[in-house]
Amino acid sequence: MVSVFGYRPLTIDYQMSDSTFSQNKNRDELLSRINTRQAKIGVIGLGYVGLPVAVGFAGTGYNVVGIEIDPEKVARINRGENYISDVDSDLLRELVASDRISATDDFSTLAGVDVVIICVPTPLNKTGDPDFAFIANARDRIREYLQVPQLVILESTTYPGTIDELILPCLTEDGLQVGRDFFLAFSPERIDPSNRNYHLKNTPKVVGGVTKACTDVAAALYGKLVNHVVSVSSPATAEMVKLLENTFRSINIGLANEVAIMCRILGLDVWEVIEAAATKPYGFMPFYPGPGLGGHCIPIDPSYLSWKLRALKYHTRFIELANEINTAMPEYVVRLAMQALNEEGKALKNSQVLLLGVAYKRNIDDTRESPALDVMELLIKFGARITYHDPYIPVVKYGEGDLESVKLTPVTLAEQDIVIILTDHDSVNYQDVCRRARLILDTRNATREVKDPSARIVKL
Repeated sequence: MVSVFGYRPLTIDYQMSDSTFSQNKNRDELLSRINTRQAKIGVIGLGYVGLPVAVGFAGTGYNVVGIEIDPEKVARINRGENYISDVDSDLLRELVASDRISATDDFSTLAGVDVVIICVPTPLNKTGDPDFAFIANARDRIREYLQVPQLVILESTTYPGTIDELILPCLTEDGLQVGRDFFLAFSPERIDPSNRNYHLKNTPKVVGGVTKACTDVAAALYGKLVNHVVSVSSPATAEMVKLLENTFRSINIGLANEVAIMCRILGLDVWEVIEAAATKPYGFMPFYPGPGLGGHCIPIDPSYLSWKLRALKYHTRFIELANEINTAMPEYVVRLAMQALNEEGKALKNSQVLLLGVAYKRNIDDTRESPALDVMELLIKFGARITYHDPYIPVVKYGEGDLESVKLTPVTLAEQDIVIILTDHDSVNYQDVCRRARLILDTRNATREVKDPSARIVKL
C-alpha cells in the first residue's frame, strides 16, 4: 500500500524489544544530555503551541532555539517581546537576556540541536481537507540536517498514521535507523489558552514513540517539563488520543447546541436545564451552547479523523452531524437577532448592531475560527450596521479593511438597536451593559447574574 503522500508506510513492530539496543550508545548519550540539561532543543514554529513549549523548556534550564519563518516573530523574540498571552512576558525577557532562548529563520540551526520539536500549523484547505504542507516542509528540512543521535517529536495535531506514513519513511531514506540512529515520537499539545487551573506543567503529556527506545527518550525529555508523562504504545495511538479529546468536545457541544434549539421550541431555559442536570454527581458532564465553535482545535481536529476514515470507506456519522449543527449556529444566532428586532418593530437591515466579544473564547486575544466573525459576515450581508467591542482584540481584519474595537461607553450602548454577546470576557461589566442597552441577545449566558436589567434580554 502506498500512502497519499507517495511514501510507502513502514511495517513497525511497536512492541519490539529494545534488547537489540541494550548497548545503544546513541540512546544513552541522548538520555544523558537530556537528564543533565545539556541537550539543546530546537522548536520549529513559534505560535500558540511552539512559543509556550520553547519558553517552558528554556525555563527549566535547557538552551532553546526557535525556528520561525515569520521574520517579525523572530525579531520580536530576539528583542524579548512576547506576543502569546499564555507566555510569561517577564520570564521570556529574562530567558532572552540570559541567552537561554533565541529565534532564527535559518533551518541549518537544526544541525546543532539534540532535540527537534515540530509545532507548525495544520489547517484545513478550501475543500475542508487537512493541509499538511507545513509538516512536510518541516520534515524535509529536518531530513536535510538530521544528526546522529537526535530526537524528533511532532506536536502538531494531525491524523492517526502521520508519523508512520509522512515522516518516518522520509527520515529513513538515507539509511538511518529509527530507535538506533535517531528517535521519533508524537506528543500532542494540550494547551488550553486562559485556563487558570491547568497549564503546561500540570497537564499530563501523552507520548508515543516508533520504538520503545523512542518513547523512553521522548518521555525522559517531557519528564523535565511536566509533572506526569503518559506513555502509549505507538505514535498512531498518541495521534488518536488528541483527536478523541477534541472530537469528544465537538460532539458534546453539538448536542448542547441542539438542546438549546429544542429548549427554545419548548419554551424552556437551556441554561437552567443544563445547570440542574450538572448537579447529578455521576453520569453527566456539562457542556454549554454558544454561537458556534472557534479556535484551531475543536472545529478542525475532528475533520482530520473524518478525512482519514473516508479513505478507509468509513462514514464518521457523529462527527459530521455535530459539525453540521455547530457550523449552523452563527446563522441561528442571526435569525434570533432578526426575530428579536422584529418584535421591537425593527428590521435587521440598517439596524445598529454591537457585537460584544469577537475572540473565540473568553479572556484571550485569538480570533482563529471564531464564530463571531461568521456572525459579523452574516449581519453585514443582511444590511446591518456593525460595530464591535473586545478588550483583547483591538482590530479585526475584515475583507480588505480593518474594523476597530469601539469603547463600551453609555452613549455607545444607548445607540444600539441590539447588542449581541458572542464572547463572555470577564472584564466586561454586564450589569452596566444591561442598564444602558435596550435589547440584548446573550449567546453565552453572560447576563445570568444581572439584577433588574433595563434592557430586554433574549437568551440563546
